[in-house]
Parts: sequence; C-alpha cells; structure tokens
Amino acid sequence: EKTGKVLGEFCRFYKEQYGVALFNSVRYEIEGNGGPQAQLLHRKVPLEDHVIYSGNLFQYIEENKKWRNRFCVVPHNYGLVLYENKLAYERDLPPRVLVNSAGYKILTSVDQYLELVNSSLPGVTPKSGHSPILKCPTDFPLILWHPYARHYYFCVMTGKEQEKWRAVFQDCVRHCNNGISEDSKVEAPAFTDAVRMYRQSKEQYGTWDMLCGNETQVLSNLVMEELLPELRTTIGPRLKGKAQERQRTWIQISDAIYRMVYEQTKAQYDAAMAKCEQERPQMESTIRTDMDQIITSKEHLASKIRAFVLPKAEVCVRNHVQPYISSILEALMTPTSQGFAEVREVFFKEVTDMNMNIVNEGGLEKLVEYMEKLSHLAFHPVKMQSCYEKMDQLKLEGLQQRFDVSSTSVFKQRAQIHMRQQMDDAVYTFETLLHQELGKLQGKDDLCKSIQRILERVLKKYDYDSSTVRKKFFREALLQITIPFLLKKLAPTCKGELAKFQELIFEDFASFILVENTYEEVVLQSVMKDIMQAVKEAAVQRKHNLYRDSMVMHNSDPNLHLLGEGIPIDWGEAYSGQPEAEPAADKRRRAKQVVSVIQDDEGVLPYEVGAEALLQPSSPEPQEPEDPDPGAPPSSPDGVEGIREVLAKESLGDADVPSGASVQHATPASPKPRADVPSEARVPHATPASPAPGAETPSPSPSAGTACRQPSDKETGEEVAAPGGERSPPQPAGTMESGEAVQTEF
Repeated sequence: EKTGKVLGEFCRFYKEQYGVALFNSVRYEIEGNGGPQAQLLHRKVPLEDHVIYSGNLFQYIEENKKWRNRFCVVPHNYGLVLYENKLAYERDLPPRVLVNSAGYKILTSVDQYLELVNSSLPGVTPKSGHSPILKCPTDFPLILWHPYARHYYFCVMTGKEQEKWRAVFQDCVRHCNNGISEDSKVEAPAFTDAVRMYRQSKEQYGTWDMLCGNETQVLSNLVMEELLPELRTTIGPRLKGKAQERQRTWIQISDAIYRMVYEQTKAQYDAAMAKCEQERPQMESTIRTDMDQIITSKEHLASKIRAFVLPKAEVCVRNHVQPYISSILEALMTPTSQGFAEVREVFFKEVTDMNMNIVNEGGLEKLVEYMEKLSHLAFHPVKMQSCYEKMDQLKLEGLQQRFDVSSTSVFKQRAQIHMRQQMDDAVYTFETLLHQELGKLQGKDDLCKSIQRILERVLKKYDYDSSTVRKKFFREALLQITIPFLLKKLAPTCKGELAKFQELIFEDFASFILVENTYEEVVLQSVMKDIMQAVKEAAVQRKHNLYRDSMVMHNSDPNLHLLGEGIPIDWGEAYSGQPEAEPAADKRRRAKQVVSVIQDDEGVLPYEVGAEALLQPSSPEPQEPEDPDPGAPPSSPDGVEGIREVLAKESLGDADVPSGASVQHATPASPKPRADVPSEARVPHATPASPAPGAETPSPSPSAGTACRQPSDKETGEEVAAPGGERSPPQPAGTMESGEAVQTEF
C-alpha cells in the first residue's frame, strides 16, 4: 500500500516532467547546439566481446554459514557473476550468483562493516566479548554493503589481491550507479527531474546518494527511504534472539522487502512509461506546430515570476552563496584537475612504453600485441586506479554542512566517469590516427616517429577536451550544490505564491510549461552569472591547466571525425597476416577466447589448485548435503580452520604437482611495469621506462583451459539464475544493455 502511494505520486510528477522534457528536446533539435566541438573521437561500443576480469575468491554462504571458493567473472556490462568454480564457467553451467552492484559500498574491513550494521538497527548492538555477525578467515575481506538489499561477503589471501579486487568492484559500482542512459533526451531528464520534484515536495533538498542504478532501482530506493524507518519501528522491537541473530534477521527482512518493492516498482513504472510513449506522437505534433506560441507563453510567464522572485533570490545569493562560490570551486578543482592530469600521464606512459618496446623487440607484430591491450586501457581498473584515487581528496568540509550536501560521492563518481571517458576517447583517437598512418610507413624507425608524432597530436586534443569537460563539470557541480540550497531558503516566502501564476498558462500548453520548473529556472539565472564568472576567472589564472573560453579549436582535423564513423579497428584481425577471410564459426569461437582486460600476474591461487584438483573434467560432480547446489565440490573449505588446513596441505604438496598442472588454469601475466607500478614511482616524461623484455607471458592456446569466452545473457548480472542449482541449457551469446536484476543468490 505504501509503495503504491509513493509510486502513484511519483508517476504524477513524471507525467508532468515528460511533457517539459519533450518540449526541451524538440526545441534543442530545432535550434541546435552552439557549444564547443569535441576534438577527440568517441568509441561507440568500447567493450564488445571482452570480459573485464575473472578470478577466484572466497564467498561466505549465509544459508550454511560456510566459506566457499568461487570463480568470479566480470563481463562487459560490469555485472558480478559467481560460478561454483572455473570448470562450471568453462562448461557453461548456470552461475550461482548474479549481482548488480548499483548502490553498494565496497568495504575492506570487518570493523567498517560492523559499524554500518550496528547503525542500521538502533538499540541492537552485540555486547563486547560476544562473537560478531561476521568472522573473516583471512585478513583481507571484501564486503559489498547496501542499505536495503542483501550483503555479500568475500575474502582473498593477499593484500595485493584485495587491492586488485577492490579496484574491480569499485569500477563495477561506478558503472552500475550510472545506470540512467544519457543518450535518452526525454525519458532520462524527465525521470531525474521527477525524482527531484518528488523529494522537494517532501522538503528533501540537496544531493541524494541513492540516485544509483537504472530507473527501477532508483525508484525502489526512493520507496525504501520512506518505508524502511516505519518498518524498523514496527518490526525491530519484535525481533527475538541474540543481537547478532536480530541483526542478521533484519538484513534478510530488508532484502525481502526490497525485492517486493522492486517488482511492484518495475511494473508500475513500466506502465507509466508506456502511457507517456503512447501520447508522445500527439504531444510532439503539437509542439512542432505551436513552437513559437509555446516559447512566447513561457517567456511571458517567466517575466512575471522573475519580477516576483528575482529581487529575493539576488539578496539570498549575495548574502549566502556568492561569498562561498570560490571556496567550493577550489575544493572541486584541485582533485579533479589532478585526476585528469594523471589520466594524461598514464596515457603518455603507456604509449611511450609501447614505442620503446617496439624499438627493442620488433615491429608490426609487437605493435599489434600492444595496441590490443592499449585499446582497453580506460577499462583497466588497476591502471586507472591512480587517476580515480585523486578524487578521494575531495572534501567540502564546512561547506558541505552549510549547503546540505549529504556526501561528496556524487561528485567523485561523476568526475571519475568523465576521466574514464576522456581516456577512452584519447586512446580511440590515437588508434584511429595510427591505423590511418600504417599503410604509409616504410620501416620500424618510421613507425616509432609516427607514434610519437600522433601521441603529441592526441595530447593537444586531450588538453582541450579535458578543459571543456572539467569546466562543464565545475559549473554543473556548483549548480547542484547551490540551487537546492537557494530553493530551500526561498521556499517559505516564494513557494506558496506560485499557484497564482498558473492562470498565465494557456490550457493547450499546460503539458509543456510548468510554473514550478519556470520558477527554478529563474532561481538558476540568479546565481548562474556568478558561477560562470568564477569558472572564467579560474581559467584565466591557468592554475589548473584550463583553457579560456575564447580559446576554441575550429576544424583542426576536418577529416578526423569522418574516420571515427568507420568500422571499429580489430588489431589482431587486421594485422594477423591472414589475408583470407575467416569463417564465421571460427570468428565466433575466437571471440570467446579473448583474454580478460586485466590479467592475473600471480599464477595459480593457492585455493584454486585444491578446488580444480578435486574436480577434474573427467570426474563426475559429487553432491554435498549442506550445499544447495549439487555441483559443489565436497572439499571446499568450510571455515577458518578448513581454509588454513587446505592451504597448508597444498603448500606441502606443491613439489609433487607436475609443471603442466599449474599451467593448465593459470592466467597470463601482464607486464609489471605497466600494471602494478604505483603512481609515485612513475618515470618522468623525459626518461620513460619500458617493461622488461620477456616480462609478459604469451596467451596459452585454447587447449590450456585459459580461454575467456564471450559472456552470455546469463552472465551479465541482469538475469536470475535457476534456483536450486537446476541446470538450464546454455544460453546463446548476447548483450544486455539494461541493468534490471535485483541482487540474488541461489
């Protein structure tokens, strides 16, 4: 009942905002965009046929309170897919768990987790000396915590593994949080504006941390934000047992309610969207026919609201906002500009290392090998981590409390997404220009000179585009911080008077002009001049390598964007030395063998050997009574002592393992100077270091069992696995663009 009420109210806001967004979209289409043109190319499908990462870790199974070895695959859409083991993955068996990580936090300490759990159910805290809700068998936990959905508990054996998995998980969260497509010019702005209007109607202003995931997930979070406190008050006192059991029960109850809310939300939101889409042709026809009249009517309304609101807004801006704009901007600019500078440094070093390796080790063959890796640099969580970490310095301190900013995570993640996009744009532009040049080159010396020349050319374009992107990010962030503050300040004197302006809108245009939206635009105009001036002054100072607004690159490469519209470059296929066409079946089979973007350079993990030795391809899969899946190996370690015993046995028996056994499931190593060198140890531009020759192990043949196959729809984190370990037929390979699954384990 509560869910239906919240969703009904939201859908009313959504229908209103849909008409406004449609009008803005059509007007934008007609009037065009006068902003600066990007100099770098943009890749349409960055991760086609690739797996981000795969490897082993331990997972805590809540149903039987035991730790199990799991093989985790992160496909191209950043879902977390957990299999019983590597063999289950290679045999196309259904996964155990599919996780969409939107809204999760990655914790690397049990103490951090216990603190969050204790605060989730007030008044229920285990007494000192009592066993906590979770014990980790190693010193390197990885915990996925969500305020409403179920939690996931993992651990690994070394600090290096923990850092690597943490980077991967954070990349998954970052990507899944950004689940509302920016390509949608009507539905996306209508949805986000409706969420904002709904929360403001409840007097909740400022940024919202749970604007995470796709539309259904965001709406579910919106419902749970109101529903959970009531449930906690009602159900909390009735929970029985020790403090740990009550905490565990509460987490399960919250997760069960979240799933129910999710299903109801999806059905109701889909129905509202379908209704708006059905009315869209008629609305669009009206907009195109009466565009001039609608604009005139809106300007007349805005002039009346401006006369009423602007004097009050300007006083509020002058007294409460203007003195702090430069402080907020400086707090934003320092870590953001450092992050983009690190992106430039990482790109420069990778290309320079590649160039030196080509000089030392060979020509075109080495180029193809390195370019295949370079093409996915932006999606390499470990190599990009030094860039992302710069945003951790972002602190608004006293400003955060003054302007009602609940958390800086919204701005951190947005800047990190911009960094990844700029890195991929730079790499793709470099690829395209190099590919164009290759046919004209005579030898290795020409190739190296051409790479250096193209690198310098791309860096100039990167500097311009990154300046444009950062200035836009600063303006948007300042508006996100100041506008809610102003609306809250002005609400007591202005909001109650807005109803009288409704009569100024013609009934035929009421779907496209809203008093509330026009009022917000007037408030925005009151502070926009100060924000633009602050960003302009920052660019003039050249402190953070920003270009002035007057610096515009016009058609520096008129033919470059035409090149970007061509077929994506497949370096292995284009320069493999096989002129004859590859059969379709062979091409599909080869696509399944693309190595993960990240390659494990530590060989076989100690717990991987034991699991695979117990379950060889020729042996039947034994069953275990306490594990719900009949495919589980019986000797998976059950607890702290079990894991330690297995590790002890394996370490003693390493000498008896044939050399081929470890090679069979090992993942190829990546060059250490490129993957694992800390940012402070990077070599300066003048003397770039190249990876040591022979540091990289070539990819094993398919028979070695290391092939990573193209993820199917079952692996994307978007669907639900068959319950009870039931074996379903393998699904055909495909792509899932939406992130609609609720976190589920079977």
